Amino acid sequence: MSTITLHPETVVGTIKRMHAVNNGPAKCRIDNCDDYRRAGIPFARNHDASYCEEYGSEHCVDIIGIFPNFDADPYDENSYDFAITDKYLQTILETGTRIFYRLGNRIEHYCKKYGTLPPKDFHKWAVICEHIIRHYNEGWANGFHWNIEYWEIWNEADLDYDDSDNKLCWGGTAAQFYEFYRIAALHLKKCFPHLKIGGPAASWPTNPWLERFFAAMTEGERVPLDFYSWHNYFTDPKTIAENADYVRTQLDRWGYTETESICNEWNYIERFAGEEFRHSISVIIGMKGAAFTSSVMAKSQNASIDMLMYYDARPCVFNGLFDFYTLKPLKGYYPFVMWNELYILGNQTEALSDDPAVDVICASDGDAVCAVITYYSMDETADTKEVTINGEGTYDVYTLDADHNYDLTQTVTLPTALSMQANSVIHLKKA
Repeated sequence: MSTITLHPETVVGTIKRMHAVNNGPAKCRIDNCDDYRRAGIPFARNHDASYCEEYGSEHCVDIIGIFPNFDADPYDENSYDFAITDKYLQTILETGTRIFYRLGNRIEHYCKKYGTLPPKDFHKWAVICEHIIRHYNEGWANGFHWNIEYWEIWNEADLDYDDSDNKLCWGGTAAQFYEFYRIAALHLKKCFPHLKIGGPAASWPTNPWLERFFAAMTEGERVPLDFYSWHNYFTDPKTIAENADYVRTQLDRWGYTETESICNEWNYIERFAGEEFRHSISVIIGMKGAAFTSSVMAKSQNASIDMLMYYDARPCVFNGLFDFYTLKPLKGYYPFVMWNELYILGNQTEALSDDPAVDVICASDGDAVCAVITYYSMDETADTKEVTINGEGTYDVYTLDADHNYDLTQTVTLPTALSMQANSVIHLKKA
């Protein structure tokens, strides 16, 4: 027996952006724009977009796609090819989602590297990025005024050690990356002091590489860091809160007390190889993956994280929201819809659980009230739980489990008791 207690009259904070993602809807032979819009996704990061044919493949987003000849003049608009990226970003914006722009290139698993090699001229690379920003925010080169706020420098430069013979994201040394990041961040922040310039999209939040990164950023002219981005792939939702605390401690230690902490890649992963990876993919697209997603959102709401960005909403094996082939919603889509309803109400209100396996987040705008209750278990043989919900009022109960896809299953008056399957989510809405 587990007990949940709701106090919707007691405001304890603000519902945070826990339902952001990597990448936007697909809009080609079939599209999922309406479903994507319904989820109310606040931001879409565009990393690895160039792997997706529906977005435009290698012509989309990456620096080597937009500025294909590095020897060209970065001040000449004819050196740039924006067309396909323009269309892709516009599709995202049409759903009401804002852009989180990753400046750099996709991960490269293949034997020969193209976009992950260190640029020949770090300052010129920064100037190229400057003009990409001017195109999307200031209308340069027949561009737009989209007010894209977040601009991230590179991705997972810490993934491989200096002596690795197959570097996937940064082909140089750590010291070279620190110099590269310093030059790019200082240049872009001086050009656009009103925008949020950050990174480095660290692959491992507790990597000792990051201590050296902070040391390099604070030596001499201090490098501004509007947001610090990091990644976390795991199976136990409490891991993300523990790592978030570590990240926040490091940021504060190095004087970045106002820097946002953004986990902008995360998902259920046992291991990135072999049978564990195969099993992880089957979890991601099923009900256990959906419960995992809902639990991570809940635990992150109460942790020192400013935004979560799920990896990935593009058509790929990491996408627990939409079917790879049909783009129809999977079980993992509905936690985003539920969280958006919390987000719209705005105020997080007091909600207590006496069971660490059962998460609860409640929100209210002073009139409407809703709560999301998640029972996630790493044990696939776990039993059904009886959950007592204390409080007042009448609520509609929407159920997401093996048998229901966010269906209205009953209406109850609190206090009440509900049965929850292992790896299930219920959404209470005040009737």
